[in-house]
Amino acid sequence: MSVQNKKVHPYKFNLWLGLAGIIMMFAGLTSAYIVKRSQPGWESFNLPRIFLYSTVVILISSITIQIAYRAFKEHDMPRYRLFFAVTGVLGIMFMIMQVVGFYQFRDMGMIMTGIGSKPAYSFILAIAGLHIVHVLGGVIALIIIFLKAFSSTKRVYDSIPVEIVTTYWHFVDILWVYLFVFFSLLH
Repeated sequence: MSVQNKKVHPYKFNLWLGLAGIIMMFAGLTSAYIVKRSQPGWESFNLPRIFLYSTVVILISSITIQIAYRAFKEHDMPRYRLFFAVTGVLGIMFMIMQVVGFYQFRDMGMIMTGIGSKPAYSFILAIAGLHIVHVLGGVIALIIIFLKAFSSTKRVYDSIPVEIVTTYWHFVDILWVYLFVFFSLLH
Protein backbone atom coordinates (compact mmCIF):
# COMPACT_ATOMS: atom_id res chain seq x y z
CA MET A 1 0.00 0.00 0.00
CA SER A 2 1.45 3.36 -0.96
CA VAL A 3 1.83 6.33 1.35
CA GLN A 4 -0.75 8.18 -0.75
CA ASN A 5 -3.42 5.56 0.06
CA LYS A 6 -2.77 5.89 3.81
CA LYS A 7 -3.53 9.61 3.93
CA VAL A 8 -6.75 10.75 5.51
CA HIS A 9 -8.99 12.79 3.23
CA PRO A 10 -8.81 16.47 4.29
CA TYR A 11 -12.60 16.68 4.72
CA LYS A 12 -12.57 13.65 7.01
CA PHE A 13 -9.69 15.14 8.98
CA ASN A 14 -11.62 18.39 9.39
CA LEU A 15 -14.70 16.46 10.47
CA TRP A 16 -12.74 14.62 13.17
CA LEU A 17 -11.24 17.90 14.39
CA GLY A 18 -14.70 19.42 14.57
CA LEU A 19 -16.10 16.41 16.41
CA ALA A 20 -13.23 16.60 18.90
CA GLY A 21 -14.11 20.24 19.55
CA ILE A 22 -17.78 19.39 20.03
CA ILE A 23 -16.87 16.59 22.44
CA MET A 24 -14.74 19.00 24.46
CA MET A 25 -17.55 21.57 24.56
CA PHE A 26 -20.15 19.09 25.79
CA ALA A 27 -17.69 17.50 28.22
CA GLY A 28 -17.10 20.95 29.69
CA LEU A 29 -20.80 21.72 29.91
CA THR A 30 -21.72 18.41 31.52
CA SER A 31 -18.78 18.74 33.93
CA ALA A 32 -19.96 22.20 34.89
CA TYR A 33 -23.44 20.76 35.43
CA ILE A 34 -22.03 18.16 37.82
CA VAL A 35 -20.08 20.80 39.76
CA LYS A 36 -23.00 23.26 39.93
CA ARG A 37 -25.52 20.67 41.11
CA SER A 38 -23.74 20.42 44.47
CA GLN A 39 -24.49 24.08 45.21
CA PRO A 40 -27.43 25.26 47.32
CA GLY A 41 -30.66 25.96 45.49
CA TRP A 42 -30.21 23.27 42.86
CA GLU A 43 -33.56 21.74 41.95
CA SER A 44 -34.16 18.24 40.69
CA PHE A 45 -36.41 17.54 37.74
CA ASN A 46 -37.71 14.67 35.67
CA LEU A 47 -37.38 14.70 31.93
CA PRO A 48 -40.74 14.79 30.15
CA ARG A 49 -41.47 11.51 28.39
CA ILE A 50 -41.19 13.18 24.99
CA PHE A 51 -37.41 13.23 25.44
CA LEU A 52 -37.46 9.43 25.56
CA TYR A 53 -39.54 9.36 22.39
CA SER A 54 -37.17 11.79 20.68
CA THR A 55 -34.29 9.49 21.66
CA VAL A 56 -36.02 6.59 19.90
CA VAL A 57 -36.56 8.80 16.82
CA ILE A 58 -32.91 9.81 16.60
CA LEU A 59 -31.76 6.21 17.07
CA ILE A 60 -34.02 5.12 14.22
CA SER A 61 -32.52 7.92 12.11
CA SER A 62 -29.09 6.39 12.69
CA ILE A 63 -30.37 3.17 11.17
CA THR A 64 -31.95 4.93 8.20
CA ILE A 65 -28.83 6.94 7.38
CA GLN A 66 -26.73 3.78 7.52
CA ILE A 67 -29.15 2.10 5.10
CA ALA A 68 -28.88 5.17 2.85
CA TYR A 69 -25.09 5.08 2.98
CA ARG A 70 -25.00 1.39 2.04
CA ALA A 71 -27.44 2.04 -0.79
CA PHE A 72 -25.19 4.81 -2.07
CA LYS A 73 -22.16 2.51 -1.98
CA GLU A 74 -24.20 -0.05 -3.96
CA HIS A 75 -25.25 2.67 -6.47
CA ASP A 76 -28.91 2.08 -5.57
CA MET A 77 -29.94 5.71 -5.92
CA PRO A 78 -33.71 5.28 -5.38
CA ARG A 79 -33.13 3.51 -2.05
CA TYR A 80 -30.41 5.99 -1.13
CA ARG A 81 -32.69 8.97 -1.79
CA LEU A 82 -35.57 7.39 0.12
CA PHE A 83 -33.60 6.61 3.27
CA PHE A 84 -31.68 9.87 3.17
CA ALA A 85 -35.02 11.70 3.00
CA VAL A 86 -36.43 9.60 5.84
CA THR A 87 -33.36 10.46 7.93
CA GLY A 88 -33.94 14.16 7.31
CA VAL A 89 -37.60 13.89 8.28
CA LEU A 90 -36.64 12.01 11.45
CA GLY A 91 -34.08 14.71 12.25
CA ILE A 92 -36.75 17.39 11.91
CA MET A 93 -39.12 15.30 14.05
CA PHE A 94 -36.40 15.02 16.70
CA MET A 95 -35.94 18.79 16.83
CA ILE A 96 -39.69 19.41 17.03
CA MET A 97 -40.02 16.88 19.85
CA GLN A 98 -37.17 18.57 21.72
CA VAL A 99 -38.88 21.96 21.45
CA VAL A 100 -42.14 20.39 22.66
CA GLY A 101 -40.16 18.98 25.59
CA PHE A 102 -38.98 22.49 26.49
CA TYR A 103 -42.57 23.71 26.40
CA GLN A 104 -43.49 20.83 28.71
CA PHE A 105 -40.73 21.95 31.09
CA ARG A 106 -42.25 25.44 31.02
CA ASP A 107 -45.72 24.03 31.70
CA MET A 108 -44.21 22.24 34.73
CA GLY A 109 -43.13 25.64 36.06
CA MET A 110 -39.47 25.30 35.10
CA ILE A 111 -38.29 28.76 34.12
CA MET A 112 -35.13 28.36 32.04
CA THR A 113 -34.14 31.96 31.35
CA GLY A 114 -34.56 35.35 32.94
CA ILE A 115 -35.99 36.28 36.32
CA GLY A 116 -36.92 33.26 38.41
CA SER A 117 -34.86 30.81 36.38
CA LYS A 118 -32.93 28.09 38.16
CA PRO A 119 -29.41 26.99 37.19
CA ALA A 120 -30.48 23.37 36.64
CA TYR A 121 -33.12 24.43 34.15
CA SER A 122 -30.80 26.88 32.39
CA PHE A 123 -28.20 24.14 31.99
CA ILE A 124 -30.77 21.86 30.36
CA LEU A 125 -31.68 24.59 27.92
CA ALA A 126 -28.05 25.39 27.13
CA ILE A 127 -26.88 21.81 26.70
CA ALA A 128 -29.91 20.39 24.90
CA GLY A 129 -30.31 23.61 22.91
CA LEU A 130 -26.74 23.38 21.66
CA HIS A 131 -27.38 19.80 20.67
CA ILE A 132 -30.45 20.87 18.69
CA VAL A 133 -28.26 23.39 16.85
CA HIS A 134 -25.85 20.59 15.93
CA VAL A 135 -28.74 18.41 14.72
CA LEU A 136 -29.99 21.37 12.66
CA GLY A 137 -26.54 21.57 11.05
CA GLY A 138 -26.81 17.88 10.25
CA VAL A 139 -30.26 18.32 8.73
CA ILE A 140 -28.96 21.16 6.55
CA ALA A 141 -26.08 18.94 5.41
CA LEU A 142 -28.57 16.13 4.72
CA ILE A 143 -30.67 18.46 2.57
CA ILE A 144 -27.65 19.65 0.58
CA ILE A 145 -26.38 16.12 -0.05
CA PHE A 146 -29.93 14.94 -0.81
CA LEU A 147 -30.39 17.64 -3.45
CA LYS A 148 -27.08 16.68 -5.05
CA ALA A 149 -28.48 13.16 -5.48
CA PHE A 150 -30.94 14.62 -8.00
CA SER A 151 -28.32 16.54 -9.95
CA SER A 152 -28.35 15.57 -13.59
CA THR A 153 -24.99 17.18 -14.31
CA LYS A 154 -22.85 15.09 -11.97
CA ARG A 155 -23.02 11.32 -11.95
CA VAL A 156 -19.75 10.62 -10.16
CA TYR A 157 -20.28 8.45 -7.10
CA ASP A 158 -18.08 10.32 -4.64
CA SER A 159 -18.83 8.68 -1.32
CA ILE A 160 -16.78 11.13 0.80
CA PRO A 161 -19.57 13.72 1.33
CA VAL A 162 -22.10 10.98 2.09
CA GLU A 163 -19.67 9.28 4.46
CA ILE A 164 -18.93 12.57 6.25
CA VAL A 165 -22.62 13.38 6.73
CA THR A 166 -23.28 9.81 7.88
CA THR A 167 -20.44 9.95 10.40
CA TYR A 168 -21.61 13.34 11.69
CA TRP A 169 -25.18 12.09 11.99
CA HIS A 170 -24.12 9.03 13.99
CA PHE A 171 -22.09 11.37 16.19
CA VAL A 172 -25.03 13.66 17.03
CA ASP A 173 -27.14 10.55 17.68
CA ILE A 174 -24.59 9.13 20.12
CA LEU A 175 -24.15 12.55 21.69
CA TRP A 176 -27.89 12.81 22.35
CA VAL A 177 -28.00 9.32 23.89
CA TYR A 178 -25.17 10.38 26.20
CA LEU A 179 -27.02 13.60 27.14
CA PHE A 180 -30.30 11.76 27.65
CA VAL A 181 -28.67 9.21 29.98
CA PHE A 182 -26.74 12.00 31.72
CA PHE A 183 -29.89 14.03 32.44
CA SER A 184 -31.87 10.94 33.37
CA LEU A 185 -29.30 9.82 35.93
CA LEU A 186 -28.28 13.23 37.29
CA HIS A 187 -31.62 15.03 37.34
